[in-house]
Amino acid sequence: MLLTGANQKINPGRGNHIMRICIFGAGAVGSHLAVRLARAGHEVSCVMRGPHLEAVRANGLKLRVGEAEVCAKVRASGDPAQLGPQDVVISTLKATGLPGLVSGIAPLLGENTAIVFAQNGIPWWYNIGLPPRHPAPPDLAFLDPGARLRKAIAKERIVGGVVFSSNEVVEPGVVENLSPDRNRLLVGECDDRTSERISQLRAALNEAKLDSPPISDIREAIWSKLLTNMSLSVLCLLTGLTARGVRNDPAFTDVIPRLLNEANEIALHYIPEVKRVTRSGPAPNHKPSLLQDYELGRAMEIDVLVKAPSAFAHAAGLSTPSLDLIAALAIQKARDKGLYSG
Repeated sequence: MLLTGANQKINPGRGNHIMRICIFGAGAVGSHLAVRLARAGHEVSCVMRGPHLEAVRANGLKLRVGEAEVCAKVRASGDPAQLGPQDVVISTLKATGLPGLVSGIAPLLGENTAIVFAQNGIPWWYNIGLPPRHPAPPDLAFLDPGARLRKAIAKERIVGGVVFSSNEVVEPGVVENLSPDRNRLLVGECDDRTSERISQLRAALNEAKLDSPPISDIREAIWSKLLTNMSLSVLCLLTGLTARGVRNDPAFTDVIPRLLNEANEIALHYIPEVKRVTRSGPAPNHKPSLLQDYELGRAMEIDVLVKAPSAFAHAAGLSTPSLDLIAALAIQKARDKGLYSG
């Protein structure tokens, strides 16, 4: 029996409910999720492409954590039609890759298939199911040009996701996890209601050693991660340094607190309960995805990480001069390399 609606059950599997889970866009983060979920006993398939796909087909998908390496057999294809309907689709595509989801998602959908959007920044669905307690957001139509995602994805299928996990594809078919003590996927309905499918999904993630504690507000989780991305990650892009490199550079001793203060003010205007982020705490010696995309010549997530937060600030009438400056520099840098046209 498939994972179905909020009040229906699925047959218990090995220690938990066995689910058919498709990772759509299984790059570094998605491949990590796929291995852990497959090792936990779920029927995992992956939509991937290129040499990574060919290696997985030939040798399985491998995950390295420190000196350890584990392998999982997953169904892998560049064509979603070969994989069939799923209980859950977890999209780990970056925002720039979501048009591929629109064109490929239909064969994966059963009557009650949930789609988890585990991406960085402000998601395209942010104002769908927005609880009345939240202030109205600015116009975010630029996150979904032509409303293609809204037309293809019913509200009932949307599950918000916030992923905390640093990974790299070190060679085709092999992904290395760089955050062994911090691998988390927070999930919640877009209207924050409780549901059986969210409970089952959290249980599956926890069993797979992907921390997924209960949360009451998925947008609070989105902003909590975004606070770092819209400040520290943009500085990494501008300097070419890792997050730790920026954090430890004396030149940014006073800059980072100013950026975080402005970012906190935006988040607190829209989500008063969000926990204020400060400079304290270690930073990973890892290049954030924004910088990785720039260096690899890939389309960049400027809209969701830079443009959207700026729109929220302006709609709230907040003054954010430091964030405005680094946003303008980031946009120009991306445009100069032909990686952003907005």
